[in-house]
Amino acid sequence: MTTEIINDYAAIVNNLGKLIEVSGYKNEYIAKKIGLLPTNFATKKSKRSFTMTQIQQIISVIDNQDVEDYLLLELMRSRKNDENVSLNDAKKELGWK
Repeated sequence: MTTEIINDYAAIVNNLGKLIEVSGYKNEYIAKKIGLLPTNFATKKSKRSFTMTQIQQIISVIDNQDVEDYLLLELMRSRKNDENVSLNDAKKELGWK
């Protein structure tokens, strides 16, 4: 489970630029909302050097259905090679009828 959390966080950080693009918000707007100058925001975005707090702030600003859909799609793609259990097998393991 810890590995999944770390992988999910890495997916968010690695795709932050794309998430911002998908959100529809402009860099200048997000920069203002999190208290950065637009030039500093652009530099941090290109270098992927946002702090954990800044990433949390950015996500709270850009959080919308388009971003959630994109994140879900990326997480599904990252797990496409994971072992799967069929619905019938899951029901048997859980004791469902």
